[in-house]
Amino acid sequence: MRDKTLKYLLVIPAVLVVFATAIWPLIDSLRLSFTIGRLTKPNFPQGYIGLENYLWAFLDEPAFWNSVRVTGLYTIITVALTTLIALGLAMLLAPGGRLRSGVQTLLILPFAMSPALIGVSFRFMFNPEFGLFDAFFGLIFPPLADISWLSDPVLAFAVCVMADVWGWIPFLTLVLIGGLASVPRDTVEAAQVDGASGWRVFRDVTLPQLMPVLAVVLILKSIFSLKTFDQVYMLTNGGPGTATQTLSHYIYFNGLKYGQIGYSASVAWLMVIPMIFLTYLYAKFVFKKG
Repeated sequence: MRDKTLKYLLVIPAVLVVFATAIWPLIDSLRLSFTIGRLTKPNFPQGYIGLENYLWAFLDEPAFWNSVRVTGLYTIITVALTTLIALGLAMLLAPGGRLRSGVQTLLILPFAMSPALIGVSFRFMFNPEFGLFDAFFGLIFPPLADISWLSDPVLAFAVCVMADVWGWIPFLTLVLIGGLASVPRDTVEAAQVDGASGWRVFRDVTLPQLMPVLAVVLILKSIFSLKTFDQVYMLTNGGPGTATQTLSHYIYFNGLKYGQIGYSASVAWLMVIPMIFLTYLYAKFVFKKG
C-alpha cells in the first residue's frame, strides 16, 4: 500500500510543474480569447465579448489571412524541400552510402545552432554591402551582386525558407538514417539479384518500408513550420511589409506591440486547430501497434 502511494507522491511535483507551465497558461489563453483584453487600457481584461475576436479574424482582418497564406506557403515549401534533401543525404550517409564521413561532418554545424542564431547569421550573410552571399554571387555571377535580398518580398521569403531548410536538414537526416537502417537488407539484395536498378530498388523496396518514418518526419516538420517565429523574427521581422509575417509573428505583433491580448489569444487558438490534427496523426503513427 505504501509503495502504491509513494509512486503517486513522486509524480505530483512533475504534474504540478506541467500544470503551471503548460496547462494553466493554455486554459487562461482560451479565457482571454473571449475578452477585450487590451494591455493599453486599465482593468485588464476589459470584458467578455464572446466570439467577436474569432469573427474579427475571419471577416474583418486582411492581415490575418495574409499571415495564414504566408504560413501555409512557408510550411509546404520548407517541409517538401527539407524532407527531399534530408532523404537524399540519408541515402548517402546510410551504411554503405557514399561520402558518409564528409557529409556527417557538415551536419554538425546547423544542428548545433539555435533558430534565432540562424536567423541572425543569414541576415548578415545576405547583407548587400558586406554579406557573404553577396560577395560569392559577385564572383560567380555579377548580376546577382548588390541585390537587397531582404528588401524584396519574394527574395526575403526565399531567404527565410533557405534558412529554415538549412537548420532542419540535420535532424531530419538523422531520423531518416535510422529509418533506412531498419529496412531489411535481404529484401534490397533480393531485388538487386533480380536485376532491379538502383532507382527501382529505392522506389519499390526501400521507400514503401520507409513510409512510416517518412510520415512521422513530415508531420513533425509541419508542426514546427506552422509555429515558426524566432527565426523569422530575427531574419526579417515579418518584412518587408508583411511578406514574411507568419501566424506566430502576427500573434506576437498584435499581442505585445499593440497590446491586443484577447485577439492574439483567439488567433493562437485558431492556429492550435491544425496542430491538434497533426499531433493526432503523429501519435497514430508513433504509437501504432504492430
